[in-house]
Amino acid sequence: MIRGLYTSAYGMLEESRRMDVISNNLANVNTTAFKKDSAVLESFPDILMTRINDVASKTNPSGRLGKMQPGSDVGEIFTYYTQGQLANTGGSLDMAFKNSDNAFFTVGVPGAEGEFIQYYTRDGAFTLNAYNELVTKEGYAVLGENGVITLSGEDFTVAEDGTVYQNGEVLDKLLIKSFSDTTTLRKLGSNLVETTDLTEEEPFSGMVMQGFIEQSNVNVIKEMVDMIAVTRAYEANQKVLQAQDGTLERAVNEVGAIR
Repeated sequence: MIRGLYTSAYGMLEESRRMDVISNNLANVNTTAFKKDSAVLESFPDILMTRINDVASKTNPSGRLGKMQPGSDVGEIFTYYTQGQLANTGGSLDMAFKNSDNAFFTVGVPGAEGEFIQYYTRDGAFTLNAYNELVTKEGYAVLGENGVITLSGEDFTVAEDGTVYQNGEVLDKLLIKSFSDTTTLRKLGSNLVETTDLTEEEPFSGMVMQGFIEQSNVNVIKEMVDMIAVTRAYEANQKVLQAQDGTLERAVNEVGAIR
């Protein structure tokens, strides 16, 4: 009976974590190029149960009561990097990738010593700062192959391979990174990701579309259906826990009572 309480409680914790992921997806449904997350469940490992402060029993000197399987738990958060729909804005500062799920713009985030730390984003809703540098909405510099891209205005063009032209001349080329396995990337927040030791690059094979932005790949209807399913699963675990608690209460107060 006590084991059943633990199983129900772990089930509620699992559904709570799943709800957090779904809520975050829905909160970012209008975030440019946001990539949806999904909670991956796995079997929770067996737990060795022991009696606390009661290890000197003659019949059980180790105090061990055996193993318990609490059920499942959230093993990892998987991110879907599938391309979202492209929206035509007509703005020269807006850019998006087409026919590529694993290509990213490179941005430079200032480090502790003033150096640039390279991170990556699919969010191509760029702007110009006071120094006419191409930056993200958060103010991070968009990097080209020659460093920070500095423009003399919004009248410029970007070719499909990322080459930036202004006044009829090649100004720079976007530093585009394409990764063979996006599951090795790690989200940082602010629509940025970073690489890990397992990340490998591959040649960029898509197209850069100027005047477009990539929308979130979150399916609102599916997320709402998942939210309802998670809510019902949470309530089911809650009812089972309450039933077991009521049975335990009767066992302690009525069955064990001395008459």
